[in-house]
Amino acid sequence: MSFVESEERQALRKAVFEFGSQYGAEYFTAKARAGEKTTELWSEAGKLGYLGVAVPEEFGGGGGGIGDLAAVCEELAAAGSPLLMMVVSPAICATIIARFGTEAQKQQWLPGFADGTTKMAFAITEPDAGSNSHRLSTSIRREGDEWVLNGRKTFISGVDEADAVLVVARHVDSKGQRLLPSLMIVPTDAPGFEWQPIEMDIVSPEKQFTLFLDEVRLPADALVGAPDAGIGQLFAGLNPERIMAASFSTGLARNALARATEYVKTRKVWEVPIGAHQGLSHPLAQCAVQIELARLMTQKAAALYDAGDDKGAGEAANMAKYSAAEAATATVDQAIQSHGGNGLATEYGLGALLGASRLGRIAPVSREMILNYVAQHTLGLPKSY
Repeated sequence: MSFVESEERQALRKAVFEFGSQYGAEYFTAKARAGEKTTELWSEAGKLGYLGVAVPEEFGGGGGGIGDLAAVCEELAAAGSPLLMMVVSPAICATIIARFGTEAQKQQWLPGFADGTTKMAFAITEPDAGSNSHRLSTSIRREGDEWVLNGRKTFISGVDEADAVLVVARHVDSKGQRLLPSLMIVPTDAPGFEWQPIEMDIVSPEKQFTLFLDEVRLPADALVGAPDAGIGQLFAGLNPERIMAASFSTGLARNALARATEYVKTRKVWEVPIGAHQGLSHPLAQCAVQIELARLMTQKAAALYDAGDDKGAGEAANMAKYSAAEAATATVDQAIQSHGGNGLATEYGLGALLGASRLGRIAPVSREMILNYVAQHTLGLPKSY
């Protein structure tokens, strides 16, 4: 057992960080504030093979695991150029299709995931269900050779730049009873499929949307996996999502810590740099510890998932996502505090990280639901909900 990443993974991290730094925080923030997309960054990352590192080689990918993709996500965020759609498109959607899709679905979608020319959004959250996947009301019914989809989804990322959306819905029988959930590939131009943007205060190129599905008719091959696969197949995609969300948070935290460290090394108020004072050095050191612990748990979760241990990966991925979000929130807050008034000046770019860091405590699963999971499954305590 090794606690050190392979030389290949370390080389990948170094290359991605150098690549992301060519764009950096100024590029990212300028695009976000202008309401534009980071298209150039995404496209070049795809051409270089970074977005497809976990796609099987036979479909043009790198043949790596979720740990490799998570490393790419973290390093881009650490370089100030995070890509939120990495958490969704190559992590959730490509993983599910690679594991459960038909050969035709793999041939249709995986090459585009591999080179970044395809983006797919993921839709599970509903207005009335929240984090309770057992209460999903979006429905699928069979009519001849077609599936018919009805329902609503909310807080769905990147629909405006996606070719399709992987929608979680429940089958409905002839009596109207809702059965097990399944995953359906819905083209964004399908008749009856509409979306509306949700106004957000977060500074991000990726937007959030509410989806409306009104008698959306889909061919038989829109279904991914078995109709009765249920929750098990769904969580095969949600574990990578949580691993990627953790990497996104640790990368963001590393970026904030690097900015704060550089600032307190040079900023003088009295005779020495302010970083010499323990009132600043100790909180920043504590942030460094929290970040490294979160990174280690994220690497453990990825290793378990890549080894095929879905159950073990589920526990570790939840812990990783929780610890990474807490580390990011604490680090961004301390970075702002370390800058004093400059911490909220646009020039320093830390204020824009506030919303992004805080989002990690809410999505893709709230910290409270993670604590519920750990209490129940790790500690064996009675279920409280």
